[in-house]
Amino acid sequence: MLLASLKDVEFGYRDVPCLQDASIDIYAGEFVAVTGPNGASKTTLLKLALGLLKPWKGTVQLSPYNSEGKKLVVGYVPQQIAAFNGGFPSTILEFVRSGRFVRSSWLRRLKAADHELTEQALRQVGMWELRNRRIGELSGGQKQRICMARALAQQPDLLILDEPTTGMDQASRMDFYELMNRQVKKHGRTVVMVTHGLSEVQPYLDRMIELKRKEEGGWKCCTTTSCSGHFAPVG
Repeated sequence: MLLASLKDVEFGYRDVPCLQDASIDIYAGEFVAVTGPNGASKTTLLKLALGLLKPWKGTVQLSPYNSEGKKLVVGYVPQQIAAFNGGFPSTILEFVRSGRFVRSSWLRRLKAADHELTEQALRQVGMWELRNRRIGELSGGQKQRICMARALAQQPDLLILDEPTTGMDQASRMDFYELMNRQVKKHGRTVVMVTHGLSEVQPYLDRMIELKRKEEGGWKCCTTTSCSGHFAPVG
């Protein structure tokens, strides 16, 4: 099932295009990496796919439904988590638990299953023991982990991650790739992840979208399936 697609998309900042004739397809149940040099518009590509940016030209489609015909749930973990508002009046547990309201009304009472999924998500990222700490007390890496836990607690159909392993040591990165692989293989989720550590994660991938410099300048997008386009660096 096709979850997200860009067709002949052009987009840029100010008057300078950074993506031109970009086309990608993301299907349910696959683990996809987006890779390329700094400035190759990887984050922009994700934001366009999510509808956070509007293309100058072309079409962007994000399916409203998952493969079961229910509302599509998207978990998004952006870059620069360290800039998360340190004064946010919440504990880690409260923040991650709030992800359970994504699938229903904020007015409903949380059930035992919601609490179990919250605990599971925090344990998966190694933050359960710190669950009662205030967000303002956390390091940048810890904030990144709790944002990942909140996304996992949502039980998303589509998980979009922008360089989630930044700042992790190798052992932590490998544990993270294993976790994402289980999300795909065991739970049938779709993971799209921007990464520079392609050699480490490649054994787990179904496909990759690579942004690479062209001989005459700019960027090109190469993948094993359904991707074409020309890319120019931002700024």
